[in-house]
Amino acid sequence: MLFKTLLIGLLATTPVSATDPDLSLYKYAKDTWRSMNAMVEPATGLPADKVTGDLRTRAKVTSPTNVATYVWSTLTARDLGLIDAGDAARRVGRVLAALEKMERHAPTGQYYNWYDPATLALVRVWPENGDPVHLFASSVDNGWLATALMMLPKAMPQHAAEATRLARSMNFASYYDPAARPDAGTGLIRGGFWPEKPEGCSVETDYPGTGTIVYSTCHHYGAPAETRIATYVGIALGQIPREHYFGIYRTFPDIGCDWAWQDQKPAGSWKEYLGVKVWEGTYGYRGMRYVPNWGGSMFEALMPDLVVPEAAWAPRSWGRNHPVFVQGQIQHGLDEAGYGYWGFSPANDPHGGYREYGVDPLGMDAGGYTSDRERTQTDPGYAGCRPAQPEPAAFGDGVVTPHAAFLALPYAKKQAMANLAKLKRDFDAYGPGGFYDSVAVRSGTVSRWYLALDQGMVMAALGNLLARGNMHRYFGTPAVEARLRPVMGLESWDVVPPRTTR
Repeated sequence: MLFKTLLIGLLATTPVSATDPDLSLYKYAKDTWRSMNAMVEPATGLPADKVTGDLRTRAKVTSPTNVATYVWSTLTARDLGLIDAGDAARRVGRVLAALEKMERHAPTGQYYNWYDPATLALVRVWPENGDPVHLFASSVDNGWLATALMMLPKAMPQHAAEATRLARSMNFASYYDPAARPDAGTGLIRGGFWPEKPEGCSVETDYPGTGTIVYSTCHHYGAPAETRIATYVGIALGQIPREHYFGIYRTFPDIGCDWAWQDQKPAGSWKEYLGVKVWEGTYGYRGMRYVPNWGGSMFEALMPDLVVPEAAWAPRSWGRNHPVFVQGQIQHGLDEAGYGYWGFSPANDPHGGYREYGVDPLGMDAGGYTSDRERTQTDPGYAGCRPAQPEPAAFGDGVVTPHAAFLALPYAKKQAMANLAKLKRDFDAYGPGGFYDSVAVRSGTVSRWYLALDQGMVMAALGNLLARGNMHRYFGTPAVEARLRPVMGLESWDVVPPRTTR
């Protein structure tokens, strides 16, 4: 504690650099917290979705995920001495009071996607253009909110009763389709539901325990992306069977040309866990073998690892995969694309809007996320089904987002620190609230915004690194560990690391 206090006291007067790693990280935490604090709406205590780079203008909407990232950022700010315990408790108390008032889908206890942070009212038209907003409950957004609530009994016992009541009122069985994987004998989680029938594709559902009809998305979450947080929460709360964990595809199986639309032909074999057949496949890239996610982005790979200690609870699967995935992103940015920087993940686009970015070969989607604005893709083909395409002659204006490097810190600390230092040195990428959201590294164009989602990932990553794994400790209570760890620890993936790392 004394060492931490001294470090924080030195921040205002001591120059920071990549040669002083802990001091640099504390400086990043202090500034990032400033942007999170600037997003808070004084009337309600809830964060906005984002704020301008000068910290003056907040967005007029917020989401359950934004609320979650603010709660755990508050815990990290307290644990790092950036705010005191009383201030943290008051902030979290205001959030819980707001959550009690906010309208949600009463039969399932699920929150809708968009609220006005100034009034707590549901957003029914987009403030920017007046287009209608159809009420929708997202399994992933509610999953993130539930994780924050589940942290509070250990992190802030004075709010334990209220946080536990809210978390347990959220029924994640409302997303679970037990018949989604009849071939495997288990189900999958849907993307979410509308309380009223929308235009386009939907499925009328009445899952056991909800007592109401909703209109669910036609798609399920079947790839090992950030969407697995809803799986973890549902199992941890005892609302979804643990067998569901093995219903999520590691890769799609290699069965003739049936799955040849996926990015590449996997290598693997069939295994069985808890009576569920699992194709344990891996992809290959630059001499490595790994389990991909849907689009090849860093937040899909590592955001759940911020709260669920995946490397510790699943050392032979996620624990092997995460460092390889990080090296894949590094090698793409520095070697394959030659940007000189790395870290590709959905972010505010420097040229306007919000867009997904990733490393195409690290994702399962054949038309997956790309690392540049020009959408330069690779296609290794699918032997016997789809021919390979020539490698790109060059990549375009690569878009790097700093939160991706923060996510990589547990698995490549020196490389991540050097990458962040270069971004700060070479571009106008750092402002009063820490790193801006993204940089187009060839044109030098910067997105001067701070997003609650991305800044919240930065704060959680720094909390785990600088505050003794605080996110993991708060979420990973004995009860949660007893339900998740025995399931997650069963697998052993055939992951192959690179021969050398930078």
